[in-house]
Amino acid sequence: MDIFSFIYAFAIFVSFILSIFLTELFRQFAIAHNILDHPHGRKTHKKSTPLLGGAGVFLTFHITLLIIFFIYIFSSDFREALPGSSMFNFLGLGSFQKVIGILIGGIIIFFLGLIDDIAVLNPWLKLTGQIIAAFILACSGIRIEMFYFSNWILSYLITIAWIVLLTNSLNLLDNMDGLCAGISFICAISFFFCIQPYDEFLIRLLLMIFAGSVAGFLFHNINPAKIFMGDAGSMFCGFFLSTISVLGTFHLQGTPSRVAILTPVVILSVPLFDTFSVIYLRWKNNQPIMLGDKRHFSHRLVELGMTSRQAVEFIWLVGIISGISALFLPMLSFNFSVLIILQVLGIYILIVLLMNAPRITNGK
Repeated sequence: MDIFSFIYAFAIFVSFILSIFLTELFRQFAIAHNILDHPHGRKTHKKSTPLLGGAGVFLTFHITLLIIFFIYIFSSDFREALPGSSMFNFLGLGSFQKVIGILIGGIIIFFLGLIDDIAVLNPWLKLTGQIIAAFILACSGIRIEMFYFSNWILSYLITIAWIVLLTNSLNLLDNMDGLCAGISFICAISFFFCIQPYDEFLIRLLLMIFAGSVAGFLFHNINPAKIFMGDAGSMFCGFFLSTISVLGTFHLQGTPSRVAILTPVVILSVPLFDTFSVIYLRWKNNQPIMLGDKRHFSHRLVELGMTSRQAVEFIWLVGIISGISALFLPMLSFNFSVLIILQVLGIYILIVLLMNAPRITNGK
């Protein structure tokens, strides 16, 4: 095992164990202080369930990162084994301001969600906070700069829109036990294998830390859930994955097709499909777009006759298939890349047809 594989394995193992421990601590804290999600309205759970699971994910992620940072600082052997001679070369992000942008943006997103979990925030105030966090990230130098978006204003706008969209998409997806955490884990692993090996050691390291953090939480969150991650956790997951999708390199000189830049869209297709389908159904029924309901991907699968756990497992499988499909995009020519995209679209079209098929009752 080389040094990189060892560090990745160490990161996911430590974060997984730490997350199990911290999530349990926050579960007990939430029960003691009555920070609970009570069943009502569109809620699918049957009993009051502790929140603050997101705090366990958030804290685990940063503690594990600090542990590896200190190992790097105090171990000369570790520093010599890694690329670059400075800490920021080790980080692989290019500059100090990018690191600060990620940290500040993530903290803003987490505390917005935490406040909303404890005392409900006005949706427009929460959206404003998300835009501010995304703007800070863009100002730090983390922006979408594809072949066709050379205008810096357009780059800022597209980056902010993408970050806010994914932050809310993962938040909306958090509607059944294990769903958001499971999809976040699948997306993180997919990104790990899809990101091109181009001086991006830290991005892959962050993905392993994040994957372990959500997996440890998932240990407590699989149906029947003992704790929920709340908006603090789901929004942090969305913010992190959207940031990684901007930071990661999916197309290099020599890559057969530029279609590879769509890799993040394919990996994140489950939350994107859920969000856009819900928006469409609310618009079709003349309902406010920001009004919660039970028309999500998972809810409609339950209406077809699945149990909640079966619906979640079905969506996990769709996420895994999408992630595997994305893995091939940087390797294939234009024509074959388009076929992969059409294949993924075909999966979602089949799901839509299934959901809109007439129901057969009483054997007729």
